[in-house]
Amino acid sequence: MGTAVKRAAFYLLLLAVWEGLFRLHFWPEFIFPSPLHVFQAILEGFRDKTYLLGIAISLRRIAIGYGFSIVAGILLGFLLARSRLLDETLGSLILGLQTLPSICWLPLALLWFGLSEGAILFVVIMGSLLSITIATDAGVKHVPPLLIRAAKTMGAKGVKLYVAVIPPAALPSIIGGMKQGWSFAWRSLMAGELLFVSLGLGHLLSMGRELNDMSQVMAVMLVIIVIGLLVDRLVFARLERSVRERWGLQEG
Repeated sequence: MGTAVKRAAFYLLLLAVWEGLFRLHFWPEFIFPSPLHVFQAILEGFRDKTYLLGIAISLRRIAIGYGFSIVAGILLGFLLARSRLLDETLGSLILGLQTLPSICWLPLALLWFGLSEGAILFVVIMGSLLSITIATDAGVKHVPPLLIRAAKTMGAKGVKLYVAVIPPAALPSIIGGMKQGWSFAWRSLMAGELLFVSLGLGHLLSMGRELNDMSQVMAVMLVIIVIGLLVDRLVFARLERSVRERWGLQEG
């Protein structure tokens, strides 16, 4: 039995269990809707373009915040890895801040930026920047010294060493940090959008709660999950596969 068949069978079983629980009427319908009601809510959301607008706004925010985190995180990670002073000072602070859940940045964002777009972007950046920085730092530090010495004997020094040798060697760790940073950024964005009327998928989730419409709440949750899976499969899975093939860990 192929993976696709197993996966399809699992989700069909999950839907059957969901429908069975709904028909047992353990909870009122407005608290525990059926799969059909949730599917109808999804169709209605796309039909009136509410979900399309929410997806577009959320993706724009994640593109800005996460894009900044990638650039700043990789640069900062390289600096920490190559500077002992920064590693022993700033590095310890970054490691400590990484232990904070993303939700902890929300009060700070509100006090600094108010109920604004900047508050949401700040939470997204702080949710992903630190993990990308730490992963890049670890990846650069774990580049084999023999590889660096070999590159230097072949003339790769200075800028060339940091452009042509170290980044490719540290790439698996950097991609891992980017993948983790994406998941943190996506969750931070949803938390930020729940704060106030800002459109986006998080706002649609909040609207469903305020209207006591569990079908919409679950529908938006499914949309959020699907987008997260699509990004993982279409972007990070391909990047990881490409790196494994390049390093001979997987056949093309």
